Amino acid sequence: MVRVTVSGMVHDRNRRLEMTPGSSGSDYSLQTRLLTAVSVLLCIFLGLTGVVLDRAFRSSVEAGVAEQLQVQIYVLLSAVEEEQGQFYFLEDLREPRFSQLNSGLYGVVSSPLSGEVLRTPSALEIEFSDFTGLWENLGRGESFFTRFITPQGQEYFVSSYGVVWENGEDQYNFSVLESTGTYLVEVNKFRTSLWSWLGGVAILLLVLQVLLLRWGLSPLRRLAIDLKGIESGVSEELKERYPRELRAVTANLNLLIKTERKQQQRYRETLGDLAHSLKTPLAVIAGIMQALRDTKPGRPAEERESAVQEQIRTVDEQLERMNQIVGYQLQRAVKSNGSTALARRVRVAEAAGKVLRALDKVYADKGMRAECHIDDGIVFLGDERDLMEVLGNVLDNAYKYGGTWLSISAVATTIPVRQLSIVVDDDGPGISAAHQEWVLQRGARLDTLARGQGIGLAVVTDIVTSYGGQIEVGSSVAGGACIQLVFRNFQLAGEDSAGQ
Repeated sequence: MVRVTVSGMVHDRNRRLEMTPGSSGSDYSLQTRLLTAVSVLLCIFLGLTGVVLDRAFRSSVEAGVAEQLQVQIYVLLSAVEEEQGQFYFLEDLREPRFSQLNSGLYGVVSSPLSGEVLRTPSALEIEFSDFTGLWENLGRGESFFTRFITPQGQEYFVSSYGVVWENGEDQYNFSVLESTGTYLVEVNKFRTSLWSWLGGVAILLLVLQVLLLRWGLSPLRRLAIDLKGIESGVSEELKERYPRELRAVTANLNLLIKTERKQQQRYRETLGDLAHSLKTPLAVIAGIMQALRDTKPGRPAEERESAVQEQIRTVDEQLERMNQIVGYQLQRAVKSNGSTALARRVRVAEAAGKVLRALDKVYADKGMRAECHIDDGIVFLGDERDLMEVLGNVLDNAYKYGGTWLSISAVATTIPVRQLSIVVDDDGPGISAAHQEWVLQRGARLDTLARGQGIGLAVVTDIVTSYGGQIEVGSSVAGGACIQLVFRNFQLAGEDSAGQ
């Protein structure tokens, strides 16, 4: 029984991740997060602004009160007269509140020696003993302003000024007190107005922020809608023009979509090619089996044996052919498309070293001397499996057909064109000029005695061509074969990959 197992062609399809809403485990909205962050920042900013403005307003009002009370002290000074040691007010105090009982503005004249000597009519019911300590140590020409709360809980602005009377000997303190009620009413009105305006501004800014976020994030919503359309088969790719910040994302998404479709197409083509290619060998084998069953027993034994051996050789040839077909189609199905947009960075020297170490073990009995001349700073931009497949096939041929020596080198040039040349030389019998193009074809083999399927260089050609490169077959200086691989997707040490 002949069993041909084809595996690994569609296994990647079973690994596809199902991306569904909320599958990440934390369902949240980008707009909500941004709005929350901006709202917190806005509240902090407006709150600090309100506190600063409130303090500035209170300081300004207090400064205005201090200035007004200083003026009232001058009013008292101009209205007080002294006669034979007795102080009295002139009839006109110029400030009506000084004459109105409990008006909120009070004046008092006191002496450090004799205490209170005069008070305004508005202060007849005020107990000044609680204030005495504020101005009793006030010197001549000195003044002060403060807020004072009495033991009864009443709050006043207090301004005092020390003077020496006309005789030049006695010192008196002129003090004016004003209730903070008017001040507090003004401050509260300002606070109400301030926080009302700030609250209104905050609400307006939040509404504008919501609108701006919706407008700013609309490309993301369009992107989600377009992706849904691709998923449902309405469109083939993301065609809408997106902002610069999303172009790299949309370009890579389009590339992934194209890659997936190309891979699906490659799977279908490969399966079709495989089925078509296997039909002929299978038909031949089926015919041989039928012929073996129909062999007449009356024929001579030697003739029957010769016929059977001939049929077995034909079956072996067809099985070898089927193995070549399956191997080639599998390689073709899983190789990458050579795109460098999502490529990895693969160090060529490291990849070559891995292959050489593996082949040294396989061909240990041959005693090949392998030389590697590759700068560690040369980086291949592509799929590591592709590079390993290319180097593995070329170096395997060098080990297999070379004499005692082989060499692999890599040279990167930028002038006149930017390219990376990987060259493998050996000292074997080489490849004649007439066969240098022919060996790159599928199934072509110069040495039919050595093990192999004749598809190695064909796979190398497919992979190199998919990266926009080329492969050249020539003769080495040692008389053997020279295989040159030319790539343009590479990077040197110190270069910026974004600029490639």
